[in-house]
Formats: sequence, structure tokens, C-alpha cells
Amino acid sequence: MEHEVLDRIADLEPYLRSQADAAESLRRLPDETAKKLNETGVVRLLQPKRWNGYEADPRIFFDAIMRIAANCGASGWVAGVAGVHPWELASFDDKAQEEVWGEDTDTWISSSYQPGGVGRPVAGGYVLSGRWMFSSGSDHCRWVILGGAVRDEEGGPTRSVHFLLPRADYDIEDNWDVIGLAGTGSNDIVVNEAFVPSHRVISRDAVHDATGPGLARNTAPVFRISWGAIFPNAIAASVIGISTGALRAHMDYQRSRVTQLGGAVTANPMAMDAIGRAAAEIEISRDQMMHNIGTLYGYLVRGEEIPLAVRVRNRRDQVDGVWRTVRAVDDIFARSGGNALRRGNPIQRFWRDAHAGLNHLVNVPDKAFHSWAAFEMGLDPVDNVL
Repeated sequence: MEHEVLDRIADLEPYLRSQADAAESLRRLPDETAKKLNETGVVRLLQPKRWNGYEADPRIFFDAIMRIAANCGASGWVAGVAGVHPWELASFDDKAQEEVWGEDTDTWISSSYQPGGVGRPVAGGYVLSGRWMFSSGSDHCRWVILGGAVRDEEGGPTRSVHFLLPRADYDIEDNWDVIGLAGTGSNDIVVNEAFVPSHRVISRDAVHDATGPGLARNTAPVFRISWGAIFPNAIAASVIGISTGALRAHMDYQRSRVTQLGGAVTANPMAMDAIGRAAAEIEISRDQMMHNIGTLYGYLVRGEEIPLAVRVRNRRDQVDGVWRTVRAVDDIFARSGGNALRRGNPIQRFWRDAHAGLNHLVNVPDKAFHSWAAFEMGLDPVDNVL
């Protein structure tokens, strides 16, 4: 697919490769990297046109993330996560959109969807306190979306919601010290008695099912796709892109490598076979994702509801594709020799980043595979994965 954002990313690729080690050392993206990513427009691909976005076909967004991650895993991860949030903000009350984008449509938003706090009801909204882990790219964001719960004033049962807070209302605790995806700056968010007005609170179900109040004005088909098709695939696109980068780095390294026992690697059938098989596995995962997203999006463009069978298949294939690509990376990494372990060799960073990506909750296989099997057997799928 062609798009001006993809053209800008292609121009940026040499820079992304050159700064990848610096991002890892900083444990966040360098300011210049965030600036350059912002200039490509990647984070505005899923943003409403009335807020200077593209309302793009989601396949363009996922393609963009894979291209970025193939050059710098941390950059791809942050662009993918931050790039989902304009899509979600489009579902919020219009007043919330005005607060975030009214003065600057390039504003970035981070998130942590784990239920890290419960909002106490007060006049006009809620008072929120809590701690949330893994807010990727938070240093470069001026707002955050946080998962949590609220109770009604009578103390009834809680309901799951997402809170939207400006940078002045939370602290970032710099504690992201990890062995993979270190450059994502996925630090903790700490909130202490912050007031969140009701228009900046949206139910989790409204986000997941694309039924939020903001969709009365943001009517493009992309905003009616389910959360389970957007956010998990943004994470998967990063890992597939990282795997693509690992394969390219491996081939660059093996092209001129000569081993003590086997001579030129390019003359070794087993080593070359591993490269071919890894490439096939990664490409299959990429093509499967793009096919599934195209199918989902096609229903919405035609004004049709996405069948549940298509939604459960999407999540099954998303999880399977991620694990398939990382297994492919393992296969070639095991054939890269001892020098691949050196810090200066990008193969080891791609390998660590790929494995770190597997640890995200959306890549845990059990529920996604369970949901598909249950649906096919006439049972109810696990709804919180869709």
C-alpha cells in the first residue's frame, strides 16, 4: 500500500538504525527520535481528520509500525502504542478531544490499561489515586489513559473504565530497567488524588465495542473496529517488525561470515535453509495479519457488522503470528555464532526485544486460543480478548 507517511518512514530508516543503541542506553527514545517520528505523521494515522489526522486504512498503520520496528524495536513499539491512542480518544466525549487536540493536534498520549486505581465519585467526576506500570513512551506524552474502575455514589458494584489525565495530574516514576525493549521508557504512572471530570472517563466496554459518545461525530469506518483488532495487532506489528529486523541483520552478518569448521556460511545448506524458513515464517505472520485486518475493515467500509467468527480468528492469528516470528528469530540467532552476543551487533538487541514483546498480556496464547476453540465448539468465547 502507498501513503505519504510510509514514504517519510522510508526516509527515516537510516536514522532509526543509527540511534537504536542510544535509545537502549537512555531507557527511552531520544528526544530527537520522538520528534522525527512525530514528523512522519505515524501517530496521526488513526486520528480523526477533523483533528488533523488521516483516518487511514488500519493496514497502513500496521505496515508503518512494522517498518519502524524493523529498524529500531523500541521506536516501533512506542509509535504503535502511542498511535492507538488517537483512535481511542476519538471515542471519548468531544470535550475531552478538544482539551487534548484543541491547541496541538500532534499531542501524544501514553497509557496503562491495567486496573491500577478506583475512582471515588464526587461532584462532576471522580477522584483517582493509584499506580500503573508499563506506560510506554510516557516521557514524550502530555496525556495518559489509565485503566481502572468507578463506583456509583450509592457504593454499588464497580464498572471498568478508562481515565484520561493531563501531564500535570500524574508523576512518572523512572523505573524501567529491563533486558528487552529497554528504549521504550515504559515507566510507572503514579496518581495521587487527581480530579478527573466525567467527560474524561469512558467505559471499557464502550472502547472495546466502539460505542463511545465521540463516535457520533467521528464516523469513519476505522473508528468502529474493535479494540481487540487495533491494540493487540499494534503490539503484534511491533514484534513482527522486530523479527524482520533480526532477519535482515542476520543476513547482513552471515553474508561474509566464515566459520572455523564449516567455511563460508553462504555455502552451508543448513544455515541457508534456516534463513529461508525464518523468512517464510515472518512473512506468513505479516501477510496473515494484513489479510485479517483487511477483512475486518472491509466489513466496516461496507457498513456491515463484523462477525464474531472473524473477531475470534483475528485474535487467534495475532497471538500465533507473534510466537511464530519469535521462534523464527530464535532459529537464526542460534546460527549466528558467538559474535552475535556482542553489544555492538544489532542481532542480539533484536533478539532480546522480540522476546520482551512476547511478555505483553495481549500475546499470552491461552485466552485467544481458548476463545477461538470455544466459539468453534458452540460455546461463548472469552469476551475480554476481543
